[in-house]
Amino acid sequence: MLFNSLHFLIFFPIVVLFYLIIPKKMKYLWLLIASYYFYMSWNPMYAILMAASTIITYLSGLLLSVKVKGSERKKLIYKKTIVAFSFLSNLGILFFFKYYDFLLDTINEALQRFNIETLTNQFDVLLPVGISFYTFQALSYTLDVYRGDIVAEKNPLRYALFVSFFPQLVAGPIERSKNLLGQLRRLTEVKSFDFIRIRNGLILMIWGLFQKMVIADRLAILVNTVFDQYYLHEFFALSIAAIAFAFQIYCDFASYSMIAIGASKVIGIELMENFNTPYFSRNIREFWKRWHISLSSWFRDYLYIPLGGSHCSKVKKYRNVILIFLLSGLWHGASWNFVIWGAMHGLYQVISEIVEPLKNWCRVKFQVKTESFSYKLGQMLITFVLVDLTWIFFRLQKVEDGVQYITRMFSKFDPWSFFNGHLYTLGLDRFEFNILFVSLLALLAVSLIRYKKNQNIDQFLGEQMIWFRWVVIIILLIAIPVYGVYGMNFDSSQFIYFQF
Repeated sequence: MLFNSLHFLIFFPIVVLFYLIIPKKMKYLWLLIASYYFYMSWNPMYAILMAASTIITYLSGLLLSVKVKGSERKKLIYKKTIVAFSFLSNLGILFFFKYYDFLLDTINEALQRFNIETLTNQFDVLLPVGISFYTFQALSYTLDVYRGDIVAEKNPLRYALFVSFFPQLVAGPIERSKNLLGQLRRLTEVKSFDFIRIRNGLILMIWGLFQKMVIADRLAILVNTVFDQYYLHEFFALSIAAIAFAFQIYCDFASYSMIAIGASKVIGIELMENFNTPYFSRNIREFWKRWHISLSSWFRDYLYIPLGGSHCSKVKKYRNVILIFLLSGLWHGASWNFVIWGAMHGLYQVISEIVEPLKNWCRVKFQVKTESFSYKLGQMLITFVLVDLTWIFFRLQKVEDGVQYITRMFSKFDPWSFFNGHLYTLGLDRFEFNILFVSLLALLAVSLIRYKKNQNIDQFLGEQMIWFRWVVIIILLIAIPVYGVYGMNFDSSQFIYFQF
């Protein structure tokens, strides 16, 4: 069930209506039923895997809370065994459904080089939607209980809701047990009907739909036109498409998180922020503090820090950084292009830290005004270009295609294309580009408010005069059906991150 579908347009109001009128003690049960229905609308069989992950991590939490007699060493071995079982079983399921084909293809490629008979694929594996998201969320619960950060949940149905909560189930944010499970435990204390809360949640949902349907899906047409036949294009089209994809994937993924946060807010649950103006970042490290925050913080807290983080030798620190980003790449997809994408981000950070003394020397030597607008803007532009180069590998399925794309982009110059109207041959005519331009200006305005005032659009509009607030809301509500995916010649597109 897509957020930008008629199915969800019917489903969500029904869920909210019953949620508001049923007894408070029944609310989590109703949300659990709604969440499983939401997930099973793709494929009922998917629910079996999610239920298996739920049962394993729930029982692991209970076993970790059992008081074991004996020495501290015995207690530690017991707890580590439980955690290992939880991780191996959950990651085993994830590996089979997401990485089995990738591993088999990699082995067969190696065998072919030595003229050895290849292996036959015995399984027709279909990737369950959202499996990476709910698996990581469930595993974080196991580790939180192991560390003593949270008390094990005794109610199996409430815990099942924590794993399956429908707004953030298939594309995040990847919630922590402290935040989401803690709120589910206090659900009876939350005021069912709160006009301000519901209004703000709906504003976030409307803005998310605008980002997805008016901006991301329109950009997708240009991106697909160029990327699908990149070998026919030169610098102008290739660079425009690369920039367009950077904004497409941002608007696509951020819109899902925004709708999820808004839908949860309507119900009375606050989800963590997943994006914070990432393209205003001044270096790659800051970018990852602003992009897909729930995933980057997951890797930081549950893998990077346990490996030693930055409190170790520089060699080990660089190893940890590279390893984390390689795993992040694999998390996004079972393909070498994602591994390259992750490796590039890891190398960016390592190289940046290595050359930091040189950069500091240059700043002092040439008296660089580091607090000036021009310096900060330059940092943002350089960071964006570096990130955008990695998005090319993210978008193309084969590594060699990414290399050839970048090679053509920097070797096939066509300066005349900037002036001859070539832009309007890339899938969008002049009228559609005008719509896109205005929409991107709206995105810039909202992003600047977030960056400068530290406010999301719901908070900002909540402070404005009522006439201004309603003018903005009405404009968005008109723009979505008129200029969004339901407009002429456009089709609804699936959210990009569903495939992960």
